[in-house]
Amino acid sequence: MIELLNKLTSLHGPSGYEHQVSYFIRDYVKEKADSVEIDPLGNVIARKKGTSPGPVILLTAHMDEVGFIIKKIEDNGFLRFEKLGGNDDRNLLAQPIKILTESREVDGVIGTLSAHYSKFDDSSRVRKHTELYIDIGAGSKEEAEALGVEVGSPVTWGSELTEFGPEQKIQIRSKALDDRAGCVVLLQVLEELQELPFAGELTLLFTVQEEIGLRGAKTASEHLRADAALAVDTTAVSDTLESPMDQTLRLGGGTGIKIMDGSLIVHNTMKKLLVDLAKRNGIPYQMEIFTGIGTDGGAVNYANKGIPTGVLSIPSRYTHSSIEVIDYGDLKATKNLIKEFITQLRENDTFPF
Repeated sequence: MIELLNKLTSLHGPSGYEHQVSYFIRDYVKEKADSVEIDPLGNVIARKKGTSPGPVILLTAHMDEVGFIIKKIEDNGFLRFEKLGGNDDRNLLAQPIKILTESREVDGVIGTLSAHYSKFDDSSRVRKHTELYIDIGAGSKEEAEALGVEVGSPVTWGSELTEFGPEQKIQIRSKALDDRAGCVVLLQVLEELQELPFAGELTLLFTVQEEIGLRGAKTASEHLRADAALAVDTTAVSDTLESPMDQTLRLGGGTGIKIMDGSLIVHNTMKKLLVDLAKRNGIPYQMEIFTGIGTDGGAVNYANKGIPTGVLSIPSRYTHSSIEVIDYGDLKATKNLIKEFITQLRENDTFPF
């Protein structure tokens, strides 16, 4: 899965500009699914029929990543920008970025004061993103425009995937793990189901614009029929040393089975089923209550007459930054639990309140 994750995180797809990711996933699943399409908003919808009758299960993960968009080109070639999604101003300074123009990817960096100037400045003040600028090496507005940069050009982090940590406990650091990690889980599940019998039908929904209000999932799920749904996303752990951390969710502790977040109180039947499957199959898991986050599960749950929805979370450190970190064991645990959920389904299974 790491190789596929490396490929997916190397693609650039900030909210509203997920084209690279949408096209890649569409092409990747063509030979593995019975059908695949990209809807008008950019969501990728793939369907895979099982080997016997059974319930329709919707699996969803979002393709977009937090990013920025160019708002103004200054006369001296520096670029002002606006946020796409929930970026924290404290994480922006001195970070590498890439600007996606019509013809190329332009490298740059978010500028900051040199350390030698700190004694002349209020070092305790966090500069708002509206005060910051992107440096692409241009000395004028004309030079910036000659590189293809224009108002409205989308921007992503410029970092790359790295593996680190002990050999028996591999950690993965990259941009866009939220939620390309979830996309990889769904793609790997689809891959492993090629040779396994299962009942019913899978609908795999890879969504756009989750980071700016679950927009892709809201649109697509209204037109999809499903008996139950599972959303997969990353979630912020609370196991580091900062004062707000309460040690309720940790990296390496297994997949997170969500109880509640800011967008959803998880359907109790789905939650209990996931816990039971994890226990019976020895899959490491931890329970998650975190109101500081929302997922596409919150949108899917409202669709049609209401879809019983569960959520699995891949624990992550430093979320919505250029160096998000996940544990490979947690990634595998999430994939294994979804596969067990699907392969244990039977024809007459329902998910009552």
